Amino acid sequence: MQISSEAQSLGKAFYPILNPRSPILVIATLVAVIIAGCGSAPSKPGGYYLDDGPGANPPSDLDSIPEPVPKIEPINNYTSRPYTVLGRTYTPHAQLAPYKERGVATWYGKRYHGQKTSSGEVYDMYAFSAAHTLLPLPSYARVTNVANGKSVVVRVNDRGPFHGDRLIDLSYAAAHRIGIIGQGSAMVEVETLIPGSGEAPVVASTPVAPAPVAVPVSGDAGGMFVQLGAFSVEENADAFLRKMRLDLRWLASSMQLYRGDGLYKVHAGPYPNRGEAERAAERIRQELGFTPFVLKR
Repeated sequence: MQISSEAQSLGKAFYPILNPRSPILVIATLVAVIIAGCGSAPSKPGGYYLDDGPGANPPSDLDSIPEPVPKIEPINNYTSRPYTVLGRTYTPHAQLAPYKERGVATWYGKRYHGQKTSSGEVYDMYAFSAAHTLLPLPSYARVTNVANGKSVVVRVNDRGPFHGDRLIDLSYAAAHRIGIIGQGSAMVEVETLIPGSGEAPVVASTPVAPAPVAVPVSGDAGGMFVQLGAFSVEENADAFLRKMRLDLRWLASSMQLYRGDGLYKVHAGPYPNRGEAERAAERIRQELGFTPFVLKR
């Protein structure tokens, strides 16, 4: 994984600290972290921290491995207790609850393959799993790469990453599925999946093919619109459109790509007046955390 800090190792290296039955490993782990912190990260592209990285012989069918189907499982009470790492105290969720957050995802691979996770399960880098500081163990979440719209369903069964700007650690297979292996990290959205709950419906993670969308010439259609994004590359705009249609199902039928000013824009509308468009923009802001703008075209 191409990172410049101890972020990747901390989540897994501190498992012995969360497991009081391993005092010798605690000392060894702390020494290893101190030594690692004094060293320098790989400076050339393609380097991986602490010799971590992809396995030498990944499964040939990695792209066809099915993602886990969310199901209700007993929550591990031991991993639901508050704990402290690097001076910060975390209070995990003791039960399944709606959760949606954006942050940086990193991944961990062969260095931890076959080792125990915080839940006591064995880490399999070729399974769709993840580490999170707060979500119940086990639980399920959808992780979406904000840049390309690719998403994956993961089973959260580990704690970490214990670094301020990291939100989630993905297994190698999960990181591969959403396209972040080469770059090492990416901005993602993490949303819990709760079977039988309307809060976060379980849906197939395969990108949903959008309905045929006309890309009108600039100025052909008038009215008030809400612009959710603008891209210079049509493929990126299309991926974002698919993502928005999944996240904003109540708005999906009115979304379209619009080409103008050399950009591909994701618009929703038209609305009969500015007031209606602004109300839609406000609802989008409340649900997704960013503010689209209203325009007339």
